[in-house]
Amino acid sequence: MKYKNVILLLFVIILFAFSFPVFAAENSHQGASEHINLGEILSLYSTIPFIGILLSIALFPLFAPEFWHHHFGKVSAFWATVITVPLLIIYKGAALHSFLHIILTDYIPFIILLWGLFTVSGGILLKGSLRGTPIVNTIMIIIGTILASWMGTTGAAMLLIRPFLRANNYRKNRAFMVVFFIFLVANIGGSLTPVGDPPLFLGFLHGVPFFWTFHILPHMLFAALILLAIYFALDTYYYRKEGFNKSQIEDGEKEPIGLVGSYNFIFLAGIVGAVIFSGLVDWGEVNTLGIHRSIQGWTSDGIIVLMGILSLVFTPTKVREDNEFTWFPIQEVAYLFAGIFITMTPCLLLLLAGTKGALGFIVGAVKEPYHYFWVTGTLSSFLDNAPTYLTFFTTALGKFYTGMPEPIAVSKLIAENPIYLMAISAGAVFFGANTYIGNAPNFMVRSIAEEAGTPMPSFFGYMLKYSIVFLIPVFILVSFIFF
Repeated sequence: MKYKNVILLLFVIILFAFSFPVFAAENSHQGASEHINLGEILSLYSTIPFIGILLSIALFPLFAPEFWHHHFGKVSAFWATVITVPLLIIYKGAALHSFLHIILTDYIPFIILLWGLFTVSGGILLKGSLRGTPIVNTIMIIIGTILASWMGTTGAAMLLIRPFLRANNYRKNRAFMVVFFIFLVANIGGSLTPVGDPPLFLGFLHGVPFFWTFHILPHMLFAALILLAIYFALDTYYYRKEGFNKSQIEDGEKEPIGLVGSYNFIFLAGIVGAVIFSGLVDWGEVNTLGIHRSIQGWTSDGIIVLMGILSLVFTPTKVREDNEFTWFPIQEVAYLFAGIFITMTPCLLLLLAGTKGALGFIVGAVKEPYHYFWVTGTLSSFLDNAPTYLTFFTTALGKFYTGMPEPIAVSKLIAENPIYLMAISAGAVFFGANTYIGNAPNFMVRSIAEEAGTPMPSFFGYMLKYSIVFLIPVFILVSFIFF
């Protein structure tokens, strides 16, 4: 009961403290209709709940782990309520439209895709005596990095994380292995095709050719090879430090390596095909609760759900049990990212307002290719990288080809100023590895790893011990060499 009382009191205090400056700053707009542009009139106060949920994700697991484990969904709902109540009271239909838009066009497709990939990959079991030596681990990460561009970072990560963890269950130091897995398989590996990562798919929908993203192959290889070399050195160091020898590794009965539930690859291909299909056809739009969304988008979601259901029907329960499959990781992601998407809404509206919004000083300062790389990347580390990509993609088009129809402007940008699009694309994909929330599979990989007994660093620990130490220097080199 004491937790409930504390939460209720905290809710009232924060809601009042947050509502007062919002009401004061936006009082003149109380009679506004749905036609107002919220991004142009919202104040920076509207970003407080987003900061609040990020701090909750970072601090509660450190200082109140038991409370967090049982109540993370309530904390997420709390911050979502803190932002929705004041904005719905002030802006009514305009605010409702914005929240419904991000739920129907972003969150629902996001969570359906994650659920489908999580469910199907959970039915594929890699059996056998696979032991995680530095060479074996590095090869597994390389395979995952290659697969990420063709089956999505989420698909590759969900397919390989459990075998990767099982192969290393005898190792003492495992956290760094999972972190580098997140760096490469869950993020950087997905930079070569629109299937790899959502922002690139968004570019594909706006006229960027499917294979154009291979232009950032040199950037991807450069970053991946450096990180793989660092990983191999770290793994070798810890492996030797732990004192394993060949007889210890090979001890026990050998079991041939093999796949169980390989028919799930058919369902996996169905999911990837559904994603590609949604970008190749145009069946018009349908109005759902006042939000226009493409028919092919809803169809794609339906196909993905069908693939997940078929996987559940055809995969024996024993296979999922042997794969240590549970629903907790996807449940955690669904609850937390619901709050993240809702509290993120004002941040995205401010960005999409360009120089007319409260974050206009950021958008207006972006001029050179390396600006696009770092600003797109930094924001993608904490916000949804798809709309962040679209914001600066649109900024680049406006910078060079103001007033031109989008198809012509995109063609000209690719032909005359491709470095800007490369910077935006690389920044949106690469920097997703900087935080647990930078890309959806990051949080799922972390959750699966912790469930399997691997102690993972905290939100800030991940950034301070790994991202800043390993990723940022690599990104600085990428910036100097390519942008």
